Amino acid sequence: MADVTQRILALLTTLQSGRAFTGDELAVRLGVSPRTLRRDIDRLRGYGYPVETQPGPGGYYRLTAGTAMPPLVLDDDEAIATLLGLATLAATGSAAEGSVDEAATRAYGKVDQYLPKRLRHRATQLRASLETSASLGPSTSADDLATLADAIQRRLVVTFDYRGKDGSGSSRRVEPHRQIHHHLRWYVLAWDTHKGDWRVFRVDRLSRLQVSTTTYTPRPLPAETALDYLRQGLNRPRERVVLTVDAPLPAVADAFKYQDAELAARGDRRTEVVLTLDTWEWLLPSLAFVDADFTIREPSGFRTASQAFGARLLDRE
Repeated sequence: MADVTQRILALLTTLQSGRAFTGDELAVRLGVSPRTLRRDIDRLRGYGYPVETQPGPGGYYRLTAGTAMPPLVLDDDEAIATLLGLATLAATGSAAEGSVDEAATRAYGKVDQYLPKRLRHRATQLRASLETSASLGPSTSADDLATLADAIQRRLVVTFDYRGKDGSGSSRRVEPHRQIHHHLRWYVLAWDTHKGDWRVFRVDRLSRLQVSTTTYTPRPLPAETALDYLRQGLNRPRERVVLTVDAPLPAVADAFKYQDAELAARGDRRTEVVLTLDTWEWLLPSLAFVDADFTIREPSGFRTASQAFGARLLDRE
């Protein structure tokens, strides 16, 4: 499907030059057979693009001049994924004005009018059949995310006021390098020019974001990825926990769906779980829902505490 999409986009880009092309010329330009070219032309027409054809000697293909072009070239699966993505994002905030979730809500209600005609009815059916539960997270400004993306791309220093977790405020001047979405929060990894060190900031806690004209030289990231660095900070006061659960991976994944856990199948009926926790009690709800035997391999303190808790439960039968 990726190859087909690339071919269609290449064909569309060529035709949007405004001139007429013979079939042989297009086939050579795109590196496809005449038969494949004809199929791709039919696909473009199915997407709603008016491709004019002149058959016979002197024949050609061209886009009809002066006709509005559909802005999206999506196949059925891509259209469904777009709608589901917007629905999911729309359910993750409080719909504050100007927020990403509020923008997703608006886009979800009207994206089908930009789809090819053959997909609009299916999009309407999907919307009518779908309900999403709210997963409340802080609303984040769509404009701030776009502004940071532009600054990262152009390597421009930004300034902003920042509200810390304890409510304290500060003014920051940073070199933004990456944006991260993790557990319903948006973050930016940046080099703080005043602190002379890497910092991660919650984008929903930014205000008065300004982009300067000062450029910076990109620095090597402080970890393999920005997400790895964020996790290191979030997990700093926590301990690495490794356990083996006597259940297949899908069942364990469902039980640990609210944990940032790494899962690996160890045969058909056993699963290894690796995660970081600040206290052993957080293991209990997930393990209770999986309803299977398990072994806590590390740390020993978690294993001892869990054994003591199990003994207390047995004493109260």
